[in-house]
Formats: sequence, C-alpha cells, structure tokens
Amino acid sequence: MSKVKYRFNTKSLTYEKVSVTFKEWFWRILSYLAIGLVFATITIILSRKLLPSPYEKKQNREIEALQLQYDLLQKKMNEAEVVLKDLEDRDDNIYRTIFESEPIPKSVRYGGSGGSNKYGAFENYDNADILTSTTERLDRLTKQLYIQSKSFDEVVQLAKTKAKLIASIPAIMPINQKDLAHAVTSGFGWRIHPIYKTQEFHPGMDFAAEQGTPIYATGDGVVETADNLAQGYGNHVVINHGFGYESLYGHMSRIKARIGQKVLRGELIGYVGSTGLSTAPHVHYEVIRNGEKVNPISFYYNDLSPQQYQQMVELSKKTSQSFD
Repeated sequence: MSKVKYRFNTKSLTYEKVSVTFKEWFWRILSYLAIGLVFATITIILSRKLLPSPYEKKQNREIEALQLQYDLLQKKMNEAEVVLKDLEDRDDNIYRTIFESEPIPKSVRYGGSGGSNKYGAFENYDNADILTSTTERLDRLTKQLYIQSKSFDEVVQLAKTKAKLIASIPAIMPINQKDLAHAVTSGFGWRIHPIYKTQEFHPGMDFAAEQGTPIYATGDGVVETADNLAQGYGNHVVINHGFGYESLYGHMSRIKARIGQKVLRGELIGYVGSTGLSTAPHVHYEVIRNGEKVNPISFYYNDLSPQQYQQMVELSKKTSQSFD
C-alpha cells in the first residue's frame, strides 16, 4: 500500500503529490534499524570499556583482597626478618660467646639454595616477578629460620655441656677451711724439699690438718686411681673430671673412694694422713689440665671470698718449704 504525500515544486511553485511505495518504506525502516543497531552496538562497547561489568567488579574486589593480603604478607616478612636478625646477632655475639663457640658463618646463614630454574613455574604468569621475588624471599627466610633453630639446638647442648663442665672443674679446696691446722699452706712452685733439703719444684699445694680430717673431691668425676703405688704420694687418689681435668690427693691415712666410682664435688674420698714422703699430716693436692700440672690456687673460686682468696695467694707465695 502506498501513502500519498505532497512535495513543493520550487519551479512551478505548486504542490505535487508524491507517492511512497511499500518497498521504499521497507528500506527506510531497515536503514533506521541499522543505524539504531550501530548506535546500540557502539553504546554497549563504550559501556563495557568505561563501566565494569558485575563479573569485573567481582574480579576487582578479589584483586583488592589479594593486594591487601600481599601487603600484609610483606609486612609480616619484614617483621620476621627484623626479629630473626636480632636472634642471629644474639646467637653469634652473646650465646656462643658465653659458651666459647664459633659463630655460624655468614656463608651458611645467607648462602643460596636450589637451582637456577627453581621458580620457572611462574614464568607463564603475568605477575611472574611478584610471585618469584615473594617466594624466593619466603624460601630464604624459611632457610634462615631452620638454620637458627638448629643453632639453638646446638646452644642448648653447649649449655648442658657447660653446666657439666662447671660441675666437673675442681673448684673447691680438698679440705674445709675450718679444718686447716694452719692458715699458711705450701704453694705451687719452687720449694725446699723437707727431707732432701734441696730446692725442687712443688707441683701442687699442701694443706696441713689433723690426722683423719676428711678430704673431699673438688669436682665431679670418676676415680681413676686409689692406691699407694705411686712413689712419694703414699695413699693417694686421682679423679678424672673429664674436659681435660684431673686432680690428685696424696698422703692419705685411709682411702674411702674406689676405682671406677663416680663422685660429686664435695663428696668424701679419704682422710688426712702422712703416708709416703711426708713430714706431717697434710694432703698434697694437685690439679692437672690436659696432662700438665697447673697451680691449684686458680681454682678455689667456689670456696673463698675475694679477700680470702687474695690472702691465700699471698701466703702461699711466702711459704718456702713444703710438707712433702
């Protein structure tokens, strides 16, 4: 069906009838629809470009949450590294110094680990750098924590050994100070021999006391000798304290300790006498460290106050003759 329209003719200055066919109307409508479709498509594209979709909004929220978690992880790793550094410094400069142990080498603490392609699985990700650096940092922190844990295990063992060492060192006098017959003791060094009247080196200290005065072990250990077979010492006891330390107690009237017996510091091992080469009841006491006889005066820190210790040092220096 056609619809009649009028059109003004400028030449004849009259209105003329214009008939529009169905086909023309169809193409006009089709063109309008095409234009509308183009505009709609452009609008949709622009809206998708400029305005996030619900799915994109959800993704953005997840990305923000992951970024927050990443920031928190970085902060926690920073804090862990600070705490770990403090522990490492204490370990190297305090704990190991106390127990006379070498610090952990930096090459061990901070050395590399793994192969060159250890983090190759992250190469195909867009955020490969972040994943690689974070994982690498976490692995390094984990390794340092493991090494520090093992170091503390070693420090604990050193502490246990140190406690045993402290208990084993011969750190008291073999006779109670109240039982000494004289304040003056014969000290370590060159002395006039009481029998031969010649100058000889005296490798220990003589503590004069009444016959039968108790003699005590000066440190934890195992009795290694308990007899009168050594020339000059008479009835004597030798205790092996471990850690390179031994102590000897000579001229006993009677031996109480037995070979192989485990003794504790302050435990009774015998009684003062004058057996062997001796001129009066006393105990000849020696300290041996790594096979060398050393001055026992250096080991009485558990028994004497600083004033008493200094007095004994001075008196032992003045004594010119030993009892054996």
